[in-house]
Amino acid sequence: MTIARPLLALAAALALGAAPAPAQVTAPDGNAHPATRMVADIDAANPFGAPAPPVEGTPEQTRAKLALADAVDLSPLRDLAVFHNGRVKILDTLARETVREVAGRRDYVEPLGGKKVRFDPLFTFVDLTIDPGFYANKPLIAVGYLPLRREFVERSIADEGERRRWLMLLRISPAMYARHSQAIATDHMNEPAYREALGRADQAIRIWDGSPRNLRLVAPARADLPWKHVSELEPAHPVRAALLAMGQAWRAGDAAGVNEQVRLLASALPALNAEVYPTTRRGLEMAYNRSNAFEWGAYAYFVALLAMMLAFGTERRWLIAVGVALLSLAIALHAFGFTTRCLIAERFAIQNQFESMTGLSLFGAVVGLALAAARRQWIFGAAAAGMGFLALLAATQAGIPGVSIEREAAILNTSVLLKYHVTTVLVSYGLITLGFIIALFYLGAHYLGKGRTVPIAQAALADDDHAPAGRERTLADLDRAHMTILQLAFWTLGVGILLGAWWADHSWGRWWAFDPKETWALITWIVYLIVVHVRVGAGRHRGLVTAWLSLIGFFVMLWTYFGVNLLLPGLHAYA
Repeated sequence: MTIARPLLALAAALALGAAPAPAQVTAPDGNAHPATRMVADIDAANPFGAPAPPVEGTPEQTRAKLALADAVDLSPLRDLAVFHNGRVKILDTLARETVREVAGRRDYVEPLGGKKVRFDPLFTFVDLTIDPGFYANKPLIAVGYLPLRREFVERSIADEGERRRWLMLLRISPAMYARHSQAIATDHMNEPAYREALGRADQAIRIWDGSPRNLRLVAPARADLPWKHVSELEPAHPVRAALLAMGQAWRAGDAAGVNEQVRLLASALPALNAEVYPTTRRGLEMAYNRSNAFEWGAYAYFVALLAMMLAFGTERRWLIAVGVALLSLAIALHAFGFTTRCLIAERFAIQNQFESMTGLSLFGAVVGLALAAARRQWIFGAAAAGMGFLALLAATQAGIPGVSIEREAAILNTSVLLKYHVTTVLVSYGLITLGFIIALFYLGAHYLGKGRTVPIAQAALADDDHAPAGRERTLADLDRAHMTILQLAFWTLGVGILLGAWWADHSWGRWWAFDPKETWALITWIVYLIVVHVRVGAGRHRGLVTAWLSLIGFFVMLWTYFGVNLLLPGLHAYA
């Protein structure tokens, strides 16, 4: 089947306007994050020259592309500076963000001969710019909403086996989108889930089509002037000539010619207005990208948790030393990722869901390790490892908003009080999560330890040997550790709410507005007020009652942290 006709319709599809329904509709302009522009709003020619026409996407063509990817060396381009989406970043970052927005994953993957071949994000970004037609019939555009993906696949493919294969890829081709998006949008115009998913696919198509416009690689003569697109250079400029020659060599499969032009570009672009061109920050951002510190930190937290749980179960104290060492390593990796992100963003990185999650888990883990060392109760360390693992796993694998480093909302720069308010609240959320993990330990020891000796007490919970041994001591130690955390969380959250009211008076001119975020933060605090005080009347079951109430309080906190932000409109639209 020829694809020329549907791809000619792509321009019309780009104007479809299937944008997602706006959320947080009552938030004032100053509350919202600056608009994300994944494609620069400029009229710029493709500096690599006219792309080749679309292809059918045969396995032979994929093998040729894979051979080119293996032969070219794009590493000199990785740390070139580029202005994109409101900040100067490196080309490696732009490539990662582009692939994630288009393909819905960190790298482009394509099935070939029963296997999956992976392409480096920078190679994919350059290839999308030079040879976009190669992807016309490839599984490029992420469509996570299964009913929409099924509609595209069923309208495009007749063979049942081929349909199942495409459905499992979680992506569709640009040609599928061009052929059927308008009809699907018409059929489902009153269904918000379809509109939202079509809006995301439309954004991915726009990026695929508009990547050449993002090449604002020319530093300005002064720091207060805008960066220029490479097509704004004179046609005879060596950079323009190198880009054109690189495009021609790329489309011809000439890896040696590509590598020659890559080296030329890597030396020529930083020399343009070198006094303004960034230096140290490029290396820092490259280290942040390469380290994957949050992911490696999650793995280290997990192994630390395993070591400590094995220590509690086997009474081998050397496993505690291993667990503490791994927990310290995990916190170091976590802190490196958080600190470098702050330096790259040139702000305290706690201003979106991803940043606040990585921040609260770091603060909680540090508190947990400090309490473990100070009180010689290693259950705090196990709780810190469990919390760090769960938080970083969710942040890095669950598509939490805010992974890309972006500009801050205007309202977030009105007072330094914000840093204290948000940090204090995030610390309290981290402590609540620590309490949740300890509550799980308590409930496990209570219900699973009946009728048997639980060695966790003697193993490493505490160095105090005056309490009676066995299950009762285990529960008593867990309850004391639990109450230490809950009381810290209670007071920290209360102070955070008060600091938020003070900041609100500075920013909005009033202390309290019964905004959903404010109201639910207060409700969360009241829940923990109940948790802390209900113990008085709980008698000998107070530890068990406290553990169950702590679980309830944790899920109330999750609603305050996630649900309010995503589902309820309000003044905290940026959170």
